[in-house]
Amino acid sequence: MNHWIIVPIILPAFAAAFLVTALSHDLARQRLVSTVSTLLLLATAVWLFILASDGTTRVYLLGNWPAPFGVVMVLDRLSALMLLVTAVLALAVVVYACGGWDAKGRHFHTLFQFQLMGIGGAFLTGDAFNLFVFFEVMLIASYGLMLHGGGAYRLRAGFQYVAVNLVGSTLFLFAVGLIYATTGTLNMADIAVKARAVAEGDVALLRTGVLLLLLVFALKSALVPLHWWLPTAYGAAPAPVAALFAIMTKVGAYCIIRMHGMVFGAEAGAVANAAQPWLLPAALLTLVVGALGVLATRRLLDLVAFSVVWSMGSLLIAISLFDAGGMAAALYYAVHSTVAAAGLFLVADMIVRHRRHWEDRLTTAPPVPHATLLSGLFFLAAIVMAGLPPFSGFIGKLLVLDAVREASSAVWAWGLILATSLAVIIGYSRAGSVLFWKAEVRAEEALTADGTGLPLTSILAAAGMIGAAGLLTVGAGPATDVFAATARQIMDIDGYVGAVLGPDARLALGR
Repeated sequence: MNHWIIVPIILPAFAAAFLVTALSHDLARQRLVSTVSTLLLLATAVWLFILASDGTTRVYLLGNWPAPFGVVMVLDRLSALMLLVTAVLALAVVVYACGGWDAKGRHFHTLFQFQLMGIGGAFLTGDAFNLFVFFEVMLIASYGLMLHGGGAYRLRAGFQYVAVNLVGSTLFLFAVGLIYATTGTLNMADIAVKARAVAEGDVALLRTGVLLLLLVFALKSALVPLHWWLPTAYGAAPAPVAALFAIMTKVGAYCIIRMHGMVFGAEAGAVANAAQPWLLPAALLTLVVGALGVLATRRLLDLVAFSVVWSMGSLLIAISLFDAGGMAAALYYAVHSTVAAAGLFLVADMIVRHRRHWEDRLTTAPPVPHATLLSGLFFLAAIVMAGLPPFSGFIGKLLVLDAVREASSAVWAWGLILATSLAVIIGYSRAGSVLFWKAEVRAEEALTADGTGLPLTSILAAAGMIGAAGLLTVGAGPATDVFAATARQIMDIDGYVGAVLGPDARLALGR
């Protein structure tokens, strides 16, 4: 077994424990330990990505108990890719937070590391119950991060965020219980085998469990009509936290790919593709609602939050095809939308910090200090998110449009993707003009404008996310090759089952 597979889980876990026990009152050393830990996580993620690039699915048996009896961690192209995206995002967030924002509370870095532990575990686990466990680790840490810095508005939004996720966790447990009751296992590979031969009398129960899982993952992915919590929560969250939360919706999308594309995919017998009839219509509605939110909102942070909802619509349209072409397009778009949303949240925070009592309201105000730099960063981040050429958003949308071209819903998908893209462009154009071009200079207000300098770390973090989108554009050819290979491995369900359960598993599959 390759012990590097569990490093993305144990490294942030040990870092978090050390931070809270030894350095809880020493912010400077917290920053050092958290940054070093995140850099080591990035180095590990790069190594695991290179390791997984040979197409081999690697299994780590905790306690050396064989699957399906023990807990397993599984490294394949998909999990390695998501770990790498998480690590890149985490580095940008911790660098931004070290610019002074983390001083607003005592335990930011501890919660941040626990959050990374939960996300890494969710991407690596090969067991449905442990997916629930890592979800809870991730969510509990996110509750604390959401409330970091305090404030009445943040507290109200945080209460709603906690309540919604508690409901989701309860449904997750119900779903896991139903799946275990009907298949007798919670190992993902073993479920994929046993779902094909489930007793006729248990089909309805298993289907209920499958659809409950879809409900949970749709909630985390902000899929309409379960999206309503996201604009409030992300709009109220501190900017570095909202930037980190950009990967949280992708955890939901990842789980849909893993559970509904692989475990309960085309070969799952009586429950095969149970999610497909529901996923595509909801994804199309998500596009519309997200774009309308971008047009209607009058707050900058809400604008970015609604654009996250909108981007999830395009991503889930591609996933709903449940074929190799759709998966490859979805993976490219997932990486693009993660770095684009994170960059926008960080840029928006720098703008808001210099607008005094106008904060993020899209209303005319005196010019902000450093307007040239901030407007340039906002312009670049906005065109990346909106999908204008030549950046990665444009390429991602082309890939999604091409993937859905032969589908029966192609007319709807093409029409709504193009129409909502225009609406998002209009929304960002209006926001940029109000923030920068229509600024009014009033002497009594300009004299008291906040001229505090922008920390270099904040600029570097935001520019780094925009630069990552640029790299994704320049390297679109090699990147799409990697995503296509990853999609083919996702669709090789028997290969995953054989790697986890052993070569004899093919006999159980009738092959």
